[in-house]
Amino acid sequence: MSNSVESGKSWKQIHRESKELKKKYKDQNLEKKLEKRKQREAVDQQKQQKQTTVAPVRSVSTVSIAVPGSILDNAQSQELRTYLAGQIARAACIFKVDEVIVFDDLGVNSSTNPKRSRVEEINDDGEQIRHCCVQLARILQYLECPQYLRKFFFPLHKDLKFSGLLNPLDAPHHLRQQNDFIYREGIVTNKPAKETKGSYVNIGLLNDCLVDKILNAGLRVTVKLDASQDLKSRKLKGVIVSPSEPRNDTGVYWGYTVRIAKSLSDVFLKSPYDNGYDLTIGTSDKGDSIHDVTAESLPYNHALIVYGGLQGLESALETDDKLDAEDPSLLFDHYLNTVPCQGSRTIRTEEAILISLASLQEKLQPQVKPKEFDLGESIPQSEDTGVKQLEHKMPKEKKERQRIAPDVSGDMDRFD
Repeated sequence: MSNSVESGKSWKQIHRESKELKKKYKDQNLEKKLEKRKQREAVDQQKQQKQTTVAPVRSVSTVSIAVPGSILDNAQSQELRTYLAGQIARAACIFKVDEVIVFDDLGVNSSTNPKRSRVEEINDDGEQIRHCCVQLARILQYLECPQYLRKFFFPLHKDLKFSGLLNPLDAPHHLRQQNDFIYREGIVTNKPAKETKGSYVNIGLLNDCLVDKILNAGLRVTVKLDASQDLKSRKLKGVIVSPSEPRNDTGVYWGYTVRIAKSLSDVFLKSPYDNGYDLTIGTSDKGDSIHDVTAESLPYNHALIVYGGLQGLESALETDDKLDAEDPSLLFDHYLNTVPCQGSRTIRTEEAILISLASLQEKLQPQVKPKEFDLGESIPQSEDTGVKQLEHKMPKEKKERQRIAPDVSGDMDRFD
């Protein structure tokens, strides 16, 4: 006789009881999950409270340079135009410039060489600016962007056709996979996050990082990682921070921003800082000798150094309707000649940037100095320079020939 008959219960009753038990177990599991979620949220709230209670770090003093876009028109070929922009980017990175402003010193209606002075729109409002300024700004942005992000932000463009000729900046935020650092630049991906708690960001590692905020895909962000986690882990977690936090927190140089100004006056009026620039310096061969400026006599919080083009700052002043001054020296706190008694009739703008930034280092006195950061120890240079990456792509026959190739270094001693 069956168990249902022995117990006096029908099959329907047994089936009903089993359903009730399953439902009871499901409810218990849901309650446990809800408790765990509440515990996690409580822990997250405690972490956020700790972060808010910490005293905010004061922003370090910044240096900005303003470069005329017309200098590209003086280059004889597209390759030289590209290389000229690369020289400016290298100088800005070497001397830790925070902002590069590309301004139009001749104006849209310039009659000088109209073939080269074609106009482009720079925003949705219909504002127009000459192509040379747009091209210079585009190359500067391209070089500043970490290599693993360039394919997302810079599609194929004729202005970047010869970008392969340029020397890399090798800036601290251009991190390799082997570099272990708590801050990284990344791009928000389309990968959906579970329970919509955040977004996944590509930060140049083997796996994407889950951040604490829900962001639109395609946005460039700065991510702070937990110092204790392994970079090869499949579950990387981080938080979104301001692009200025890495330098404010650790003292590391974190690249420059690029801004386009339609005229010389817009360089001053459209400053990204609340109180503008508190120290402005103009460079010209007609200015005062830099040797007359004593060391650390130029205090600043946000400094601006402006360079002229082929025709100097005088031409930029003449084409600007918003400025009434007749002498460009009246626009600046200091009007300096960084190369007195020069041997050449002219000093090119890319040369003037290197010379002036080197000369002004001992003259400037930042109000908030960044922390000392040892780049070699904190972010050591990767030993993999690209040769090892190509070994696995090399044909086996070529590898074998290199392996058995005779050592002729001793035979070359006779040429020393």
